[in-house]
Amino acid sequence: MLRFKNLGSGSSGNATLVESTQGTHTTRLLIDCGLRLRDLELRLLQAGTSVQALDGVFITHEHGDHIGSTRSLLKRHPIPVWMSHGTWQAIQTPQWQDFLPYVRTARDGMTIELNHLQVTPFTVPHDAREPLQLSCSDGDRKLGVITDLGHVTTHVVKALQDCHAVVLEANHDTDLLEESIYPYFLKQRVGGNWGHLANSASAALLAQIAHPGLSCVVAAHLSERNNTPELAREHLSQALKCSPHEIEVATPDSGTVWFKV
Repeated sequence: MLRFKNLGSGSSGNATLVESTQGTHTTRLLIDCGLRLRDLELRLLQAGTSVQALDGVFITHEHGDHIGSTRSLLKRHPIPVWMSHGTWQAIQTPQWQDFLPYVRTARDGMTIELNHLQVTPFTVPHDAREPLQLSCSDGDRKLGVITDLGHVTTHVVKALQDCHAVVLEANHDTDLLEESIYPYFLKQRVGGNWGHLANSASAALLAQIAHPGLSCVVAAHLSERNNTPELAREHLSQALKCSPHEIEVATPDSGTVWFKV
């Protein structure tokens, strides 16, 4: 059985827990570690698990809302942490050298076997050194997690084919961003080809990967100032031709409930 729970999503911090259970054994992967450690520990506890039960961490890129408390977590519980070579180069500081034995290099298209969980990273266009997003599979069901990219490429569309569930960035509404108090350079960064997906772009991607087996869509990384859950639901539901209430939304303070893939 494959299931997932977002623990928090937004500019204040991102983390998603993925579990694959076969028989009596459960493999747990934390995707991104952008929350404060005490918040992460609390939300893992609320999810019925703990930092000590994690089998690994996957860091998508070096931005603070994704890499956050990774070093603090490794101090308490040294486990493998995967990231791209570019991400490692971007964060290399003396403070990280003690954790080098736990760092594993993730590469585009190279599947990581973590017990009963297969994790396949893929490159995305985002303003980071070598950002990766990923799909997770237990051999039967497939989950796509893609929360930071400026535009959709054919490579991204191909990587997300045949997903049964997807956590998908719906960062901003184009009109709200344009009318916001953000300075011009920040509007250009967020809405540009290396920033974040607008609702309309997320919907267009969703339409390209939709199929009868896609049963769960979670809108993630919503801007608190330049988007609303209602707008994100409206756009994504139109792509799937379903009710807006069928689209889930991950929140910064509590993420989501558990979803079975």
